Amino acid sequence: MKENGDYPCKAIGIARTPFSDPAETPIQSVFSTARGTVEVYPGFEDGLIALAGFSHIILIYRFHRAAGEEVSERPLIDGAEPHGIFATRHFNRPNRLGISVARLIGIDGRRIVVEGIDLLDETPILDIKPYIPAFDSIPDATSGWVTPGHVEAIGRQSAAFQAGRP
Repeated sequence: MKENGDYPCKAIGIARTPFSDPAETPIQSVFSTARGTVEVYPGFEDGLIALAGFSHIILIYRFHRAAGEEVSERPLIDGAEPHGIFATRHFNRPNRLGISVARLIGIDGRRIVVEGIDLLDETPILDIKPYIPAFDSIPDATSGWVTPGHVEAIGRQSAAFQAGRP
């Protein structure tokens, strides 16, 4: 395998959300109650067959409005000191890839309705995977430097955004 090789990737759809300002977008989907849609491009509709039976989906996307690609960054929830980018969920990362878990509300043709969206409007969707609790939930996982206080702060901030008082 070639080190530092290019691996082309194309969008399979686009997110439609109520968020156009990064500063007013919830941080982490688990804290969002917002609804949005994923419009799957023609040619990918058959990929949605049998997806409706899942309660949640994992969206893999490109941070299309990220300022750059860094290897260290100040985390949004603990910005005093830079952390290695792979120890954060910051958007200025190599390849600018993000993941979100959203509740699947329904599918109508090529349109997927979701709840718990935390993406900017027009975010390119690169892949969709079903969330499978037996595979995707690790009960004894640890959170590294992220404390319960950090999680609480993100929840408060996201709630304020959604209430219209950033």
